[in-house]
Amino acid sequence: MAGVLVAMFVGYNIGGATTGVAFGPAVGAKVVSKLGAAALMSIFFFIGGWLIGPAVVETLGEGIIQEEGILTLETGIAILFFIGLALFIGNVFGVPASTSMTAVGAIAGLGLATGTLNWATMGEVVSWWIVAPVVAFWFSGVIGRYFYTRINAWVAISRRKTDLWVVDRSSRIPRIHAAEGTGRREITGSLIVVAIGCYMAFSSGASNVANAVAPLVGSRALEFEDGVLATFSNMEWGVIIAGVAVTIGAFTIARRTLETMGNEITNLPLTAAVVVMTISATITTLLSAIGIPVQLVIISTMSIIGLGWGRATRTTTVSDAVRGEKETAVSVGALTAEKEGETAPAIGEEEAEDIPRASDLFDPSTAGRVILIQNFVPVLATIGAYLTFRFVPIWAW
Repeated sequence: MAGVLVAMFVGYNIGGATTGVAFGPAVGAKVVSKLGAAALMSIFFFIGGWLIGPAVVETLGEGIIQEEGILTLETGIAILFFIGLALFIGNVFGVPASTSMTAVGAIAGLGLATGTLNWATMGEVVSWWIVAPVVAFWFSGVIGRYFYTRINAWVAISRRKTDLWVVDRSSRIPRIHAAEGTGRREITGSLIVVAIGCYMAFSSGASNVANAVAPLVGSRALEFEDGVLATFSNMEWGVIIAGVAVTIGAFTIARRTLETMGNEITNLPLTAAVVVMTISATITTLLSAIGIPVQLVIISTMSIIGLGWGRATRTTTVSDAVRGEKETAVSVGALTAEKEGETAPAIGEEEAEDIPRASDLFDPSTAGRVILIQNFVPVLATIGAYLTFRFVPIWAW
């Protein structure tokens, strides 16, 4: 029971951290309420965790520690405590930290303290941590240069100051309809934003279920031989516990990260948010399917930078760049060069002076706070786990 409670504490904080990443843009655009975002997060997180999550659970629960008998129920509870504490600190500041890096760091701390760290598995995981953001950057860069302006002109999604949907309670059965003045394209675009948020929640479940329950599953603490509890396997019980905990977090503490990701950190256009979320969720889902825990937050950040860089390079044609006849002004703020639905100039016809600076897109103080805490949280979990398992007398190795 102690293990389950600590695992639920971790899942609670995962729900708080990842709901903002998945549905922050939709909430900030008044497309969906915080309550609606929490409900959608709960459903699609569980689906992703049930279908794909077990592959990542096996990596964290069995692949990083190479000696049997080290990852016991007791050590699993301690690891989950460090993961949950570190994520809780991030959530208190309204910052969605990387749960995968935090979980891997805490388990690696145990491996370092006991000399049982599987360096081959860690090397594979860290290699993908390096490769995945690079892939996100370049893929987003290509889209930003050649396709983003077309998508932006076609979708025409914009942020609203009022709610997109209105609930009519005049009759016995409440009816939901679009707010006055809302066009068909805006409704279509807004539904796309919600759909991509659900996709992000699915990919989060695929990657993050392991962060909540891998130590319990790895220690076989959820195996039952008979009775009603034996209806589900050790792995299935892990997914169920994680799903319930994430649901609680999504409906409570996630309100802080939804505010940060939806309104404070950036004025990222919703078209750009849709592209970034789609790329990030796809990379996360594919890597989760092969058992790699992925740092979704960092991949999303690199995707934003790549998309902005690609959009900014539209001021220069390839031939001009090769001959060195025209400089390219690289700026993430290029994503705000035109409003949703506007047609952009052709490649090479735009002036560099027309490209906004990065500071026009990001709030520097908030972005700096987010980056600092996102890097501090995994380090805190790793160091805390290592020092505890290495020097606290109750752990006799």
